[in-house]
Amino acid sequence: MLQFCDYSIHGMIREMSPDELVYLGILSASIPIGFLFRYPSPPVKQGAALLLGLSITIATCQVHALHSLVTVLGTWIIIKSSWRSAPALSLAWTFLYLLFFRLVTWFGLPPPTPFANAIQLLLTLKMVSLANEVQSFHLEKKQEVSSFSKSPVVGGLSQEPSLYDMIAYSYCYVGIMTGPFFRFQTYVDWLRQPSSLDLPGWVPCMLRLRLVPVYGALFLTANMYFPLAYVRTEEFLEHHFFFRLFYMTVVFFVFRMRFYAAWCGAEAGCISAGLGCYPEGALSKPGGGPTVNYSPDPEIPVVYDFKTIQNIDPYNTDFCVKVRHGMRYWNMTVQWWLHHYIYPNSPFKAYALKAGWTMFISAYWHGLHAGYYLSFLTIPLCIAAESAMEASVRAKLGPRGQSAFDWVHWFLKMRAYDYMCMGFVLLKASDTVHYWTSIYFIIHIIALACILFGRLMKGGKREKKKSEKEEKIEGEKKEVKQEDVREKTE
Repeated sequence: MLQFCDYSIHGMIREMSPDELVYLGILSASIPIGFLFRYPSPPVKQGAALLLGLSITIATCQVHALHSLVTVLGTWIIIKSSWRSAPALSLAWTFLYLLFFRLVTWFGLPPPTPFANAIQLLLTLKMVSLANEVQSFHLEKKQEVSSFSKSPVVGGLSQEPSLYDMIAYSYCYVGIMTGPFFRFQTYVDWLRQPSSLDLPGWVPCMLRLRLVPVYGALFLTANMYFPLAYVRTEEFLEHHFFFRLFYMTVVFFVFRMRFYAAWCGAEAGCISAGLGCYPEGALSKPGGGPTVNYSPDPEIPVVYDFKTIQNIDPYNTDFCVKVRHGMRYWNMTVQWWLHHYIYPNSPFKAYALKAGWTMFISAYWHGLHAGYYLSFLTIPLCIAAESAMEASVRAKLGPRGQSAFDWVHWFLKMRAYDYMCMGFVLLKASDTVHYWTSIYFIIHIIALACILFGRLMKGGKREKKKSEKEEKIEGEKKEVKQEDVREKTE
């Protein structure tokens, strides 16, 4: 039995690619190293985190590390040249550079490594966020001068960062290629923590890691018996429809387990270093940090949390009812970034179109593969479908009916994410459409049917209201005529 277990574990390890093993090694090493960063002073902590991050970048990216450096220097020039326009210009600059980064082979340059891609993605988020923070700092400073009062804004910068500060933030080893995303102010608060050793560490770190072995084992086992490559074979199409439909459920399960393990491990690396540790009273948000100015009572022990760097909520991801809510609990720090820097600046006003625009930007940020766009742009359709059904069906049901509706809604939500995940992992438009064709575009059809049904129900309701109004008008006319007859008789 022991020999069989040992063979199975080694077989699972062999299923992992060399890149995944490097990621695993970096994640595993960052957790014990993080505890060492609770000891040094702010300048030493900043320099050591920068040196370690640069070492990881150069070791895994080699010459491709220059891409990230060019991105940082370009953003610094933009901020120094025009802080007012820095958010828009930095977004344009980093996203255009992402396009060049992904098409470098067109210019005769060698393709970047997957590690360089991961660093570039997170760096793009950091640079856009930093430009927004600098703009807010200058605007708050001008307001303070004109009003002679301190700005009430929570979590604002106290000074504009130098080039060294920007580079140190960009290459800080914490989450450098695995995430989570965190703002520059969160990074500064980490450097200036007055008593890092007194902050919680081992307990929250172990709590975050307790299910990682389970997630990892489930990922490796399911991936071994249900490989994604099988979907691309002709043999796959010979199976029954329900088998083909079931396969996407397993693929999404493998996808979730992989990221649950990776992101929980990445969060543990932040927790061990003390990054993103704030009092619970600060009401921190993933990615954004504190939302209120909190002054703890000196007589009451302060309770801390690490919500600022929380990137995944596995339970709510699996068991929340709605498609729109599922996005809130997945890659949470990036969702915060999209919600604050992309969604409000959408060129559209309608919610569905704004959501579609945000999903399009998210797809572009992930890459140029058509599968990303096919998947992300299906989300607004699913959201429109669930909104239509909630308004036309759920709102008319009683408590038991609504509970049954929610269970069906949850089941369809999970199948929708299964369906969209196939585009995300198959990447190519031909492979994605080929698979969706094999299951007759079932989620698209269900979503469109729900929208049509919701509109018909809404239209019927309008007709009912209209007929009731017409009957009322006719009744009033009859009463008027009867009064006229009475007057003439009198």
